[in-house]
Amino acid sequence: MAVERVREAALDSSTVATPDQGLELAQNKVLRNTYRLLSMTLAFSGVVAMATAAAGLDHPGIIVTLVGYFGLLFLTMKLRDSAWGLVSVFALTGFMGYTLGPILNAYLSLANGPTLVATAAGTTAVAFLGLSAYARSERAVDVRGYGNFLTIGILVAFCLGLAAVFFEMSALSLAVSGLFVLLMCGLILWETQNIVRGGETNYIMATVTLFVSIYNLFTSLLHILGFLGGDDA
Repeated sequence: MAVERVREAALDSSTVATPDQGLELAQNKVLRNTYRLLSMTLAFSGVVAMATAAAGLDHPGIIVTLVGYFGLLFLTMKLRDSAWGLVSVFALTGFMGYTLGPILNAYLSLANGPTLVATAAGTTAVAFLGLSAYARSERAVDVRGYGNFLTIGILVAFCLGLAAVFFEMSALSLAVSGLFVLLMCGLILWETQNIVRGGETNYIMATVTLFVSIYNLFTSLLHILGFLGGDDA
């Protein structure tokens, strides 16, 4: 009997998670929740975009877009630790889907528009899946130290993009789109590593970062493809 109790105690102790195992479980939970929420927000945003495009609604304009985006982003950051954060993140991604609808209409009006949209969407999906897989691999180079570089790069690209819009500089706009493609790929890699290595513990904010990366990557690729190979209807 004593031997059996010792054996049972040994088995019980072997099932207790170590601190490292507990951390890994927590990181995997954040990653699962992030991908689950990201899938739902992408689907929701896509439905809103298609509805907006089908209704033929006009783009709300640069000012309304910026106010709506940054306002909802700030709200999501404030509510990220509560259930209302989920409502806010769907409001944010739905609003971005609304702004995407008129953009899709503009490209779909081209003779090869459906091909351009499909190519941009497919390239975005392949890039996201490839970068995510690489970021989760043990052989991946640690890029978490490049967060400040990405932040500065995105701010610079954002300011240049505004200048291209207000001064109607098509060449600069194309260059900004190319810069955004590189920056968004880097942001996807950085945020995914941040999740799997314990730097990001809030799946709502992780979802927002990845969603914005995918959105900007898709629209930037669409702009480049449309500029290089768009045919008028």
